[in-house]
Amino acid sequence: MSLLDRRTVSVLVTILVFAGALALLWVARRPFIAFLFAIFFAYLLEPLVAWFQKQRWMKGSRVRAVAAAYLILLAVITVFFVTAGPHIATEGRRLAQALPDLIDKVSSGQIAWQIGSRQGWSYETKLRVQQYLATHREQLLHSAQGAAAHITQIAANVGWLVLIPILALFFLKDKSRFAPAVLQLIETRDDRKFFKSVISDIDQMLAKYIRAQLLLAAFAMVAYTSFLLLMKFPYGFALGALGGVLEFIPFVGPLTTAAVLLGVATLTGYKHWLVLLLFLGIWRVMQDYVNAPYLMGEGLELHPLAVIFGLLVGAEVGGVVGIFLSIPVIAGLRIVWRNWQQHERRTDERLQELGPRSERAA
Repeated sequence: MSLLDRRTVSVLVTILVFAGALALLWVARRPFIAFLFAIFFAYLLEPLVAWFQKQRWMKGSRVRAVAAAYLILLAVITVFFVTAGPHIATEGRRLAQALPDLIDKVSSGQIAWQIGSRQGWSYETKLRVQQYLATHREQLLHSAQGAAAHITQIAANVGWLVLIPILALFFLKDKSRFAPAVLQLIETRDDRKFFKSVISDIDQMLAKYIRAQLLLAAFAMVAYTSFLLLMKFPYGFALGALGGVLEFIPFVGPLTTAAVLLGVATLTGYKHWLVLLLFLGIWRVMQDYVNAPYLMGEGLELHPLAVIFGLLVGAEVGGVVGIFLSIPVIAGLRIVWRNWQQHERRTDERLQELGPRSERAA
């Protein structure tokens, strides 16, 4: 008798192939992530490409429509950088130049006397805060150095961003061919129907999620910048742009924006920090309970606990990129599971129908 039957060998081979694929994805994670973000970028431009393709003067040409969409995008980016770019760059440089001095004041405890004098702290309170900060100077400097190293690491991978619009060209041009090509690899009709449903649902989910995230980020950039400039907040242009970019990162991004704004307000002695805190609370409610549900329609139908779990796992595995990808990955797994249940239900119903028929035939 063989120690391993055919079924056991098949299962082991499948596990090894799956493990090998995961190992390959991990080793080649940067190009894989570039491909993923190229797909997301293609989803952003797809409505514009589809609109151009319907125009008579395009004569139904997909290539011309993609080219027109890229020209429009390039024009929008150029206008943005010509108008707002100089202000953002100037304030970004000023903030970068001021950060070392601010960090030194915090780590040495000098900031306690400045803030305490403005807030009316007692001498004992200011002294205790200064001593606490001075005692934990090494930890504070280590945290600051870790954050700087993390930012440097992210900046080192900026070169991969150049590939994203290039790869997105191919996804946009040949989008209609991808799904049929995958379905041709599947033999049985039932399995083909299952995968077709999964691909369709994931396509709709990604389109809704990516476009909603873009609009939410744009709303956030406008809201943050307008409020900060109106309230004469230090570095309003730069921090408003930062808030819009961080809005792309679910849950963690808005928290980081709030922490940065409150930290800058504290370190620079901004007087209207209560108004800032009130704005952050009201804006978060509007984004999470008005804008996001409206843009995403019925939403991704994910339980909050599943979202938090996915964010924590994504942060542990892939950092910022893992956080961004965690929600669509969980939503995709949910779509696969839901369609698989429907597929199994249809199979059971078909078997139940065939049972009485075979008995009558006998």
